[in-house]
Amino acid sequence: MAHVDNRVAVVGAGYAGMAAAVTLAEHGIPVTVLESGPVPGGRARRVVSHGHELDNGQHIFVGAYSELFRLMRTVGVPSDALLRIPLEIRYADGFAFRALWLPPPLGLLAGLLAARGVPLAERLGALRFIAALRRSDWRLQPDITVKELLDRLGQHGRMRHYLWGPLCVSALNTPLDQASANVFLAALRDTLAGGADASDLLLPRVDLSRLFPEPAAEFVRAHGGDMRLGTTVRDLVSLKTQFQKIIVAVGPHQLKTLLPDLANDFTYQPIYTCYLQYPENTRLDFPMVGMAEGLVQWVFDRGALLGEKGRLACVISAQGDHQQMTQDEVAATCDRELRSAFPALPSPLWTRVIAEKRATISYTPGLKRPEVRTPITGVFLAGDYTDPEYPPTLEAAVRSGIRAAELALSSAS
Repeated sequence: MAHVDNRVAVVGAGYAGMAAAVTLAEHGIPVTVLESGPVPGGRARRVVSHGHELDNGQHIFVGAYSELFRLMRTVGVPSDALLRIPLEIRYADGFAFRALWLPPPLGLLAGLLAARGVPLAERLGALRFIAALRRSDWRLQPDITVKELLDRLGQHGRMRHYLWGPLCVSALNTPLDQASANVFLAALRDTLAGGADASDLLLPRVDLSRLFPEPAAEFVRAHGGDMRLGTTVRDLVSLKTQFQKIIVAVGPHQLKTLLPDLANDFTYQPIYTCYLQYPENTRLDFPMVGMAEGLVQWVFDRGALLGEKGRLACVISAQGDHQQMTQDEVAATCDRELRSAFPALPSPLWTRVIAEKRATISYTPGLKRPEVRTPITGVFLAGDYTDPEYPPTLEAAVRSGIRAAELALSSAS
């Protein structure tokens, strides 16, 4: 049995917690993961509703997620678990943009110039926008909102409506008039201005728990660790008697219980996902289609991605009128908007709305992030909200878990 001073506890089995656990296991450290839920994954997990296995949200990955993909390879996730598509954005009403097969950044610039459904003047304006961001080295001082950034650099009209605005809300889960320009620019820098394949879209072909957290749990067990699902940690005092080092990888709203001195008065943004099951022969022309005029922002063809034939998933990110609706009203609105965009759609066989009301914190200008190292000796913090510059993506969660594990490994007992 391992000595107590060599054991590490990870509280929370989301992507941050499992990234920390895998990093520790790689270094031969016996790790115990404690998770209150029945499956690992945290805010990106599999749920069962009325006999149907669903994800609690729909995540888009990009080629720049280097640390997540590295850990996925480490724990043995097969490459076909993600569908890789060179950057392409299609809307139901005809707008389309895709990066062309040219060396970066020429592929992006040529793609912007060739975007469909946008006046030439706006396409040229988008090129000037990218050039201005490059000159600023993708950073502003002081930070401002994304709305102010777009206004300042003349990004109005259709390019803002179809591209910059939706990219901001998708990445930061925060409305344009509240969202931090610097966090948005960090996302653009690593994707649209990144190297070859950095802007590729990667869409999950398995549920979010199977995509990484469950293979990571098997990796931890195979390396002498322990996974304790259905185990709620209510305080760190008793845990400190068993483990010299603890990584707390829970949602920020849970810090009030475990680390009250670090609890911040964050504001939160929701993500609603509405599943609509249509007859099995229902399918979209592309796995992910944008919706620009109503409640629905993106719709995913789960049949094309996961083999769930006829099942469409509508995503509504950030705050809005939908928060005042009942789930039945949200589902009816999604169905109405889908059938307006795709007139051949029949009525759905069933619907299910999953509302993550505190999916992320609001990523506002100058937001202060908590440090990974806490005032308590041997206790470290992980979570997407601890990343010093990145938006609330699963890549940010994974990076935070790796940072926390590396600090735990390097710190004196």
